[in-house]
Amino acid sequence: MAASEQQHEQALKRFLDERPQLRHDLDNLNPLLAQAKGETQAQYRDERLHEAFEAEAERLGLFAWELTLQLTAATAEDYEAQRLEVHREVAEMAGMDWLEYCELYGIKP
Repeated sequence: MAASEQQHEQALKRFLDERPQLRHDLDNLNPLLAQAKGETQAQYRDERLHEAFEAEAERLGLFAWELTLQLTAATAEDYEAQRLEVHREVAEMAGMDWLEYCELYGIKP
């Protein structure tokens, strides 16, 4: 079960709530930059937020969907269970043996 769009929106909100400086920066982006990209200010801001979110996930050594789960799971145990479930789905879709997949991604099965 991959993270839902609703979970991702909740994670983005929490991510932003925990980073007042990022919120300030996003709220004060140069509107000409959005115009130069042919986007609305809201689209441009949203894009920068997603970039910051993905950069934080990468900094933590996570996929963005893992950070989404981490920020929305009720407990650490719930996060781990959801994370393993998604990784199992990915391994299955890739046609990989679960133990090989775990070894490749440093996951404790």
